[in-house]
Amino acid sequence: MAHATNDEVRIAYDVAGPAEAETVTFLEGLAYGTWMWNWQREALSEYRTVVMDNRGTGDSDAPEGPYTVAEMAADLEAVLDDAGIERTHLVGASLGGMIAQRYALDYDRAESLALLCTTPGGDDAVPIPEETQARMLAVPDEYGPSETIRHKMEPAFSDEFWAANQEVVDRIVDWRLETDPSADAYEWQSAAAVGFDAGDELDGIDLPTLVLHGTDDRVLPPENARLLAEGIPGAELVAVEGGSHLFFVERDERVTDELREFVEDV
Repeated sequence: MAHATNDEVRIAYDVAGPAEAETVTFLEGLAYGTWMWNWQREALSEYRTVVMDNRGTGDSDAPEGPYTVAEMAADLEAVLDDAGIERTHLVGASLGGMIAQRYALDYDRAESLALLCTTPGGDDAVPIPEETQARMLAVPDEYGPSETIRHKMEPAFSDEFWAANQEVVDRIVDWRLETDPSADAYEWQSAAAVGFDAGDELDGIDLPTLVLHGTDDRVLPPENARLLAEGIPGAELVAVEGGSHLFFVERDERVTDELREFVEDV
Protein backbone atom coordinates (compact mmCIF):
# COMPACT_ATOMS: atom_id res chain seq x y z
CA MET A 1 0.00 0.00 0.00
CA ALA A 2 1.04 3.58 -0.60
CA HIS A 3 1.03 6.18 2.18
CA ALA A 4 -0.11 9.79 2.32
CA THR A 5 0.65 12.14 5.20
CA ASN A 6 -1.75 14.44 7.00
CA ASP A 7 -0.21 16.51 9.78
CA GLU A 8 2.52 13.88 10.29
CA VAL A 9 -0.01 11.02 10.39
CA ARG A 10 0.68 8.39 7.70
CA ILE A 11 -2.46 7.03 6.02
CA ALA A 12 -2.24 3.81 4.00
CA TYR A 13 -4.17 3.56 0.76
CA ASP A 14 -4.44 1.46 -2.39
CA VAL A 15 -5.41 2.39 -5.95
CA ALA A 16 -6.50 -0.20 -8.51
CA GLY A 17 -8.08 -0.22 -11.96
CA PRO A 18 -7.60 1.66 -15.23
CA ALA A 19 -5.89 5.03 -14.81
CA GLU A 20 -8.14 6.59 -17.44
CA ALA A 21 -11.39 5.45 -15.81
CA GLU A 22 -13.59 7.42 -13.44
CA THR A 23 -12.54 7.05 -9.81
CA VAL A 24 -14.63 5.57 -7.01
CA THR A 25 -13.30 5.95 -3.46
CA PHE A 26 -14.58 3.66 -0.71
CA LEU A 27 -14.61 4.61 2.99
CA GLU A 28 -15.05 1.91 5.61
CA GLY A 29 -16.77 1.74 8.95
CA LEU A 30 -15.64 1.79 12.55
CA ALA A 31 -12.64 -0.50 13.13
CA TYR A 32 -12.98 -2.16 9.71
CA GLY A 33 -10.15 -2.41 7.19
CA THR A 34 -10.09 -2.10 3.44
CA TRP A 35 -11.22 -5.76 3.17
CA MET A 36 -14.73 -4.41 3.75
CA TRP A 37 -14.99 -3.36 0.11
CA ASN A 38 -13.48 -6.46 -1.52
CA TRP A 39 -16.81 -7.49 -3.02
CA GLN A 40 -17.58 -4.12 -4.59
CA ARG A 41 -14.03 -3.40 -5.77
CA GLU A 42 -13.80 -6.70 -7.62
CA ALA A 43 -17.19 -6.23 -9.27
CA LEU A 44 -16.48 -2.58 -10.21
CA SER A 45 -13.08 -3.32 -11.75
CA GLU A 46 -13.93 -1.17 -14.77
CA TYR A 47 -13.45 1.87 -12.51
CA ARG A 48 -10.34 3.21 -10.86
CA THR A 49 -10.96 2.40 -7.19
CA VAL A 50 -9.37 3.75 -4.02
CA VAL A 51 -9.49 2.37 -0.49
CA MET A 52 -7.71 3.65 2.61
CA ASP A 53 -7.12 2.48 6.16
CA ASN A 54 -8.70 4.98 8.53
CA ARG A 55 -6.30 6.33 11.14
CA GLY A 56 -5.86 3.71 13.83
CA THR A 57 -6.61 0.80 11.47
CA GLY A 58 -4.50 -1.56 9.39
CA ASP A 59 -1.31 -0.04 7.96
CA SER A 60 -2.18 3.55 8.89
CA ASP A 61 -0.71 5.32 11.90
CA ALA A 62 -2.62 5.36 15.18
CA PRO A 63 -1.89 8.74 16.74
CA GLU A 64 -3.22 9.37 20.22
CA GLY A 65 -6.90 10.34 20.12
CA PRO A 66 -9.77 10.80 20.46
CA TYR A 67 -10.28 11.31 16.73
CA THR A 68 -12.82 13.47 14.92
CA VAL A 69 -14.59 12.91 11.63
CA ALA A 70 -13.12 16.21 10.43
CA GLU A 71 -9.61 14.81 10.97
CA MET A 72 -10.54 11.67 9.07
CA ALA A 73 -11.95 13.72 6.20
CA ALA A 74 -8.64 15.59 6.12
CA ASP A 75 -6.89 12.20 5.92
CA LEU A 76 -9.00 11.44 2.84
CA GLU A 77 -8.04 14.75 1.27
CA ALA A 78 -4.36 13.91 1.85
CA VAL A 79 -4.82 10.52 0.18
CA LEU A 80 -6.56 11.91 -2.88
CA ASP A 81 -3.96 14.65 -3.21
CA ASP A 82 -1.09 12.16 -2.88
CA ALA A 83 -2.70 9.88 -5.50
CA GLY A 84 -3.24 12.80 -7.89
CA ILE A 85 -7.01 12.32 -7.95
CA GLU A 86 -8.89 15.52 -8.73
CA ARG A 87 -12.44 14.11 -8.89
CA THR A 88 -13.98 11.01 -7.34
CA HIS A 89 -17.28 9.39 -6.51
CA LEU A 90 -17.36 8.77 -2.75
CA VAL A 91 -18.91 5.64 -1.26
CA GLY A 92 -19.00 5.54 2.54
CA ALA A 93 -20.61 3.07 4.92
CA SER A 94 -21.37 3.65 8.61
CA LEU A 95 -18.45 5.76 9.96
CA GLY A 96 -17.25 5.97 6.37
CA GLY A 97 -20.55 7.60 5.45
CA MET A 98 -19.97 10.22 8.12
CA ILE A 99 -16.49 10.89 6.72
CA ALA A 100 -18.00 11.23 3.23
CA GLN A 101 -20.52 13.80 4.45
CA ARG A 102 -17.84 15.84 6.20
CA TYR A 103 -15.59 15.64 3.16
CA ALA A 104 -18.35 16.86 0.86
CA LEU A 105 -18.92 19.86 3.14
CA ASP A 106 -15.24 20.77 3.62
CA TYR A 107 -13.48 19.82 0.35
CA ASP A 108 -14.15 19.93 -3.37
CA ARG A 109 -12.93 16.72 -5.03
CA ALA A 110 -16.16 14.74 -4.56
CA GLU A 111 -18.29 14.28 -7.66
CA SER A 112 -21.08 12.33 -5.96
CA LEU A 113 -21.93 10.65 -2.66
CA ALA A 114 -23.26 7.19 -1.91
CA LEU A 115 -24.09 6.94 1.79
CA LEU A 116 -24.65 3.40 3.08
CA CYS A 117 -26.01 2.37 6.49
CA THR A 118 -24.98 5.67 8.05
CA THR A 119 -26.39 8.66 9.90
CA PRO A 120 -26.23 12.46 9.94
CA GLY A 121 -25.61 12.40 13.69
CA GLY A 122 -26.97 15.04 16.02
CA ASP A 123 -30.00 15.15 18.27
CA ASP A 124 -32.46 13.91 15.64
CA ALA A 125 -30.45 10.82 14.71
CA VAL A 126 -31.62 7.42 15.93
CA PRO A 127 -28.81 5.83 17.99
CA ILE A 128 -27.67 2.23 18.16
CA PRO A 129 -30.49 0.31 19.88
CA GLU A 130 -29.83 -0.55 23.51
CA GLU A 131 -30.20 -4.27 22.87
CA THR A 132 -27.53 -4.13 20.16
CA GLN A 133 -25.17 -2.20 22.42
CA ALA A 134 -25.72 -4.67 25.23
CA ARG A 135 -25.06 -7.64 22.94
CA MET A 136 -21.86 -6.13 21.58
CA LEU A 137 -20.54 -5.22 25.02
CA ALA A 138 -21.40 -8.45 26.82
CA VAL A 139 -18.34 -10.40 25.71
CA PRO A 140 -17.63 -13.46 27.89
CA ASP A 141 -14.32 -13.15 29.76
CA GLU A 142 -13.00 -16.42 28.41
CA TYR A 143 -13.28 -15.37 24.74
CA GLY A 144 -10.10 -14.92 22.78
CA PRO A 145 -9.59 -12.43 19.90
CA SER A 146 -11.41 -14.47 17.25
CA GLU A 147 -14.39 -15.25 19.45
CA THR A 148 -14.62 -11.63 20.57
CA ILE A 149 -14.72 -10.37 16.97
CA ARG A 150 -17.44 -12.86 16.09
CA HIS A 151 -19.49 -11.98 19.17
CA LYS A 152 -19.39 -8.23 18.53
CA MET A 153 -19.97 -8.56 14.79
CA GLU A 154 -22.98 -10.88 14.84
CA PRO A 155 -25.65 -8.15 15.26
CA ALA A 156 -24.36 -6.47 12.09
CA PHE A 157 -25.50 -9.48 10.05
CA SER A 158 -28.95 -10.93 9.58
CA ASP A 159 -29.64 -14.12 11.51
CA GLU A 160 -30.24 -15.98 8.25
CA PHE A 161 -26.93 -14.98 6.67
CA TRP A 162 -25.04 -15.69 9.88
CA ALA A 163 -26.43 -19.21 10.07
CA ALA A 164 -25.85 -20.07 6.42
CA ASN A 165 -22.51 -18.37 5.64
CA GLN A 166 -20.04 -19.18 8.37
CA GLU A 167 -17.25 -19.57 5.79
CA VAL A 168 -17.69 -15.89 4.90
CA VAL A 169 -17.73 -14.94 8.58
CA ASP A 170 -14.55 -16.97 9.15
CA ARG A 171 -12.82 -15.16 6.29
CA ILE A 172 -13.83 -11.77 7.69
CA VAL A 173 -12.60 -12.73 11.15
CA ASP A 174 -9.21 -13.63 9.67
CA TRP A 175 -9.03 -10.27 7.88
CA ARG A 176 -10.02 -8.44 11.06
CA LEU A 177 -7.36 -10.20 13.12
CA GLU A 178 -4.81 -8.66 10.74
CA THR A 179 -6.20 -5.14 10.50
CA ASP A 180 -8.41 -4.26 13.50
CA PRO A 181 -7.33 -1.31 15.65
CA SER A 182 -5.99 -1.65 19.16
CA ALA A 183 -8.43 -1.22 22.04
CA ASP A 184 -7.31 2.41 22.42
CA ALA A 185 -7.60 3.19 18.71
CA TYR A 186 -11.05 1.59 18.65
CA GLU A 187 -12.17 4.01 21.38
CA TRP A 188 -10.60 6.93 19.53
CA GLN A 189 -12.48 6.03 16.35
CA SER A 190 -15.67 5.51 18.34
CA ALA A 191 -15.32 9.04 19.71
CA ALA A 192 -15.31 10.35 16.12
CA ALA A 193 -18.57 8.54 15.34
CA VAL A 194 -20.26 9.57 18.59
CA GLY A 195 -19.24 13.20 18.19
CA PHE A 196 -20.31 13.51 14.57
CA ASP A 197 -23.15 15.92 13.79
CA ALA A 198 -23.92 17.15 10.29
CA GLY A 199 -27.67 17.37 10.85
CA ASP A 200 -27.84 21.15 10.47
CA GLU A 201 -25.47 21.21 7.48
CA LEU A 202 -27.00 18.65 5.16
CA ASP A 203 -28.58 21.29 2.94
CA GLY A 204 -25.04 22.45 2.17
CA ILE A 205 -24.22 19.20 0.35
CA ASP A 206 -24.60 20.12 -3.30
CA LEU A 207 -23.80 16.78 -4.93
CA PRO A 208 -25.78 13.93 -6.48
CA THR A 209 -26.41 11.68 -3.49
CA LEU A 210 -27.62 8.11 -3.12
CA VAL A 211 -28.71 6.94 0.34
CA LEU A 212 -28.74 3.14 0.66
CA HIS A 213 -29.89 1.42 3.83
CA GLY A 214 -31.10 -2.01 4.88
CA THR A 215 -34.56 -2.08 6.42
CA ASP A 216 -33.40 -4.54 9.12
CA ASP A 217 -30.24 -2.70 10.17
CA ARG A 218 -29.79 -3.47 13.89
CA VAL A 219 -26.78 -1.16 14.33
CA LEU A 220 -27.84 2.15 12.73
CA PRO A 221 -31.63 2.09 12.34
CA PRO A 222 -33.03 2.92 8.89
CA GLU A 223 -34.77 6.06 10.17
CA ASN A 224 -31.34 7.68 9.81
CA ALA A 225 -31.47 7.12 6.06
CA ARG A 226 -34.72 9.06 5.88
CA LEU A 227 -33.11 11.97 7.75
CA LEU A 228 -30.25 12.01 5.25
CA ALA A 229 -32.52 11.81 2.23
CA GLU A 230 -34.77 14.58 3.52
CA GLY A 231 -31.85 16.83 4.50
CA ILE A 232 -29.64 16.55 1.41
CA PRO A 233 -31.19 18.39 -1.56
CA GLY A 234 -32.20 15.98 -4.31
CA ALA A 235 -30.93 12.87 -2.54
CA GLU A 236 -32.32 9.51 -3.66
CA LEU A 237 -33.27 6.99 -0.97
CA VAL A 238 -33.14 3.26 -1.72
CA ALA A 239 -34.28 0.89 1.03
CA VAL A 240 -32.98 -2.66 0.71
CA GLU A 241 -35.72 -4.85 2.11
CA GLY A 242 -34.42 -7.13 4.85
CA GLY A 243 -30.92 -5.70 4.59
CA SER A 244 -28.65 -5.79 7.63
CA HIS A 245 -25.96 -3.30 8.65
CA LEU A 246 -23.47 -5.26 6.53
CA PHE A 247 -25.86 -5.53 3.62
CA PHE A 248 -23.08 -4.67 1.18
CA VAL A 249 -21.60 -8.08 2.12
CA GLU A 250 -24.86 -10.03 2.37
CA ARG A 251 -26.45 -8.42 -0.70
CA ASP A 252 -23.22 -7.55 -2.47
CA GLU A 253 -24.60 -7.92 -6.00
CA ARG A 254 -27.64 -5.75 -5.25
CA VAL A 255 -25.52 -3.05 -3.65
CA THR A 256 -22.96 -3.14 -6.45
CA ASP A 257 -25.71 -2.83 -9.07
CA GLU A 258 -27.16 0.19 -7.25
CA LEU A 259 -23.73 1.84 -7.05
CA ARG A 260 -22.91 1.16 -10.70
CA GLU A 261 -26.24 2.54 -11.91
CA PHE A 262 -25.88 5.61 -9.72
CA VAL A 263 -22.32 6.40 -10.81
CA GLU A 264 -23.21 5.88 -14.48
CA ASP A 265 -26.09 8.34 -14.15
CA VAL A 266 -24.08 11.11 -12.45
